[in-house]
Amino acid sequence: MENANKITPQGGFQLNCLVGIPAFREEGRIGSVVRDVKKTCEHVLVVDDGSDDNTADEAKKAGAIIISHPRNMGKGVALNTAFKYARDNGYEVIITMDGDGQHDPADLINFIKEYETNKTLVIIGNRMNDPRTMPLVRRMTNLFMSWLLSKRMKQWIPDTQCGYRLYNCKILNNIKVSSDGFAAESEILLILAERGIRMGCVPVKVIYRDEKSKIRPLKDTLRFFSMLHRYDQAK
Repeated sequence: MENANKITPQGGFQLNCLVGIPAFREEGRIGSVVRDVKKTCEHVLVVDDGSDDNTADEAKKAGAIIISHPRNMGKGVALNTAFKYARDNGYEVIITMDGDGQHDPADLINFIKEYETNKTLVIIGNRMNDPRTMPLVRRMTNLFMSWLLSKRMKQWIPDTQCGYRLYNCKILNNIKVSSDGFAAESEILLILAERGIRMGCVPVKVIYRDEKSKIRPLKDTLRFFSMLHRYDQAK
């Protein structure tokens, strides 16, 4: 990149950072998400995963770079697309977040400060510091999956299901996620832990509105165990 990406006008950071947002049918939220992100981080990529609405148009009008998949291919493939773009274009880090407005763009600075201070190569958002606003079924599912995955990785990550994350782009080489849905984020952590990468966490807020959640506890739990099985078989 010719110019380092600004992180915040007040913070003095000059980290070359991309925010990558997988999005599917988020025309009602994506524009405001992109605009809020750009207050802190200038370079925003939206991977429109085959939406049949105006997701890509709204994101573009808000100032995002757009990559559109011809059909819905799942979150894992959308993340692969974002990772490849970040590597190919020379970014130092990519911060991933969701396009539905549940991740607060104001928390971007928490990731940057942690990275700048400790040079942690992978930083995962932690919603469990104050989980009271999280629906009970989702909270219980998250606690169980985080406990099980942390045990497998031999390092404690309190919120393994959170998609709000920072990755140093150098460690994303040869990572290709095969899982669908929310199991994709768990698969990434397993791959990185297998490579000996130590991970950090920062507290993040979660914003629940009246939109219908894309989380399906039973279906996503089954996908999670299917991902674990495939991962073990491939080793």
